[in-house]
Amino acid sequence: MVRRVAILGGGTGGTVLANDLTDRLAAEIDAGDVEVTLINDDPDHVYKPVWLYVPFGQREPADGRRPLRELVDSRIDLAIDRVTEIDTDEKKLALRDAPGSLTYDYLVVATGSTLAPAEVPGLVEGAHDYYSESGALAFREELLSMTEGHLVLSVVGTPHMCPAAPLEFVFMADDWFRERGLREDVEITYTYPINRVHGNANIAEWARPLMDERDIDVETFFNAESVDPEAGTIASMEGTELDYDLLVGIPPHRGVDVVDEAGLGDRGWVDVDKRTLEAEAADGVYAIGDAATTGVPKAGSVAHYQAGVVARRIASEVRDRPATATYDGKTLCFIETGMDSASFVEFDYENPPSPAPASEKLHWSKLAYNESYWLTARGLL
Repeated sequence: MVRRVAILGGGTGGTVLANDLTDRLAAEIDAGDVEVTLINDDPDHVYKPVWLYVPFGQREPADGRRPLRELVDSRIDLAIDRVTEIDTDEKKLALRDAPGSLTYDYLVVATGSTLAPAEVPGLVEGAHDYYSESGALAFREELLSMTEGHLVLSVVGTPHMCPAAPLEFVFMADDWFRERGLREDVEITYTYPINRVHGNANIAEWARPLMDERDIDVETFFNAESVDPEAGTIASMEGTELDYDLLVGIPPHRGVDVVDEAGLGDRGWVDVDKRTLEAEAADGVYAIGDAATTGVPKAGSVAHYQAGVVARRIASEVRDRPATATYDGKTLCFIETGMDSASFVEFDYENPPSPAPASEKLHWSKLAYNESYWLTARGLL
């Protein structure tokens, strides 16, 4: 009997998983006993961390794109299509373009995050972002020409992709304007919805003194409620209103509707066991990366490590062995602290983060990883 594995999403998690699983089950795949199908609605694989550098004129969106077919093992069935329905009882998927349905024995949801700026009135019209290709390009046009005024970065929605990126942006912007002799003419304000500057208390404790030292104004307990593009203001539920000349909004995030419709979780996030990554609402279903509600950051490193766990579990199950691999919450992240310095954190469920002292070496380490990322996607790192 052929065992069929369907992976939804060709981002970091889905791509690494497909390659890892194909390597582990090479003999079974070659014998025709296992089929692995990767479904993605874009023929390209997108490396999103590149977008942080686009507004500063340092990178182009094309630097973060590669054809997905070039990154995955030739034995993987790659379907450029969109899943429109998940039937977890019958273990079938409906696709937008393909006739009939795709059956599976194991389903892995790796559909990532989508942006939902329309949930906040005025955010679409009044704010820029660097959490999408189009957003980063449009923002670049404004940021490169800014020489004075009030730059506001507001973290509007949490959880969101790459939780450190808002801090990185204001640190980089501060340094960038200083290097050009413009910092005295540009006021920078950072807002966050809770009573600290980051969701993780240890990272917040590390970051806040740096922000104070560098005259980055901070507004906490600022839950953005609306933006008035004509007046150039952003208002919070708490009653605070800020004027801005250039607004960067980290918009609300959500998963994909098909997850909600399948009863796997709310807002497109799959409710899972945080260690086994198995879906709570259906058998034979896993979720990894941004799509999984594990309580860890929505970061590429998380998707990478979780992909390895799920690959080991599915390989064991295919071979009728007990699946024992578990995810320990491992997360790692470089955090830019300027245009030529960065910190680094590594943590898991049991050990909290302790950011390393910022250095130029760590900055170059981050850039080096960005260049070598394509080896990670191929399963070589």
